[in-house]
Parts: sequence; structure tokens; C-alpha cells
Amino acid sequence: QVQLVESGGGLVQAGGSLRLSCLASGRTVSNYYAMGWFRQAPGKEREFVAAFSWSGSNTYYGDSVKGRFTVSRDNAKSTVYLQMNSLKPEDTAVYYCALRFSAGSYYVAESYAYWGQGTRVTVSS
Repeated sequence: QVQLVESGGGLVQAGGSLRLSCLASGRTVSNYYAMGWFRQAPGKEREFVAAFSWSGSNTYYGDSVKGRFTVSRDNAKSTVYLQMNSLKPEDTAVYYCALRFSAGSYYVAESYAYWGQGTRVTVSS
């Protein structure tokens, strides 16, 4: 089994920054195929935010966050980070990290087998 625990959410004003963390544990998490961040706003479908491959050579971002969000990882801490800058009210959502051990689309939520419980981000205008 794999456990993913997000943290770092909160309330921030528009233009501000937050850094989310996702601590992974369990089944040889160091051998994952891909890890990603998704978000879901009230009444909306889950939206792709960012992802990267195990090798780290490929990083992917959703169009709405390109240039503002950066995903990174610390293998020694089994932690993935999402640095969010220049936040906008439309970034308000619950943010989830996800992981999978097999190939598939980086952008599609259904391709990820393991999910955290989410952390809420609220951006005030």
C-alpha cells in the first residue's frame, strides 16, 4: 500500500504564495512511475495541475498554472512539493497529490492509482 499525505494549504491573498507538500510512504515509493498534483474546486471536475516522471527528466504543467507553479521533490524525504506563486482566486480548490507505478497519461486523474486526502487552498481577492 501507498500512503500520501498533503499539507501546506491555507488562506492566502491574491498575488501571494504557498508551498504544498506531499509525503509518500509505503510500497517502494522511490520506484514510482509518475507523481502528480491535481485540484478540485467546488462543483468542478478534478483538474490536472502538474506531474513528473520518476526520472525527473520530464515535468508537465496545466495551462492555467504554467509559469506560476513549480513541482519539485526531495527523494531523501520522500516528499514532493508544489510551489505556488502569483496565486489567483481561481486557484481556490482542494489540492491532491497522486502516484502511480505504471505508464499512462500524466494529465488524466484516472491513470493514478494512489491519492492523498487533499489539502485546501483558498485565495481571497
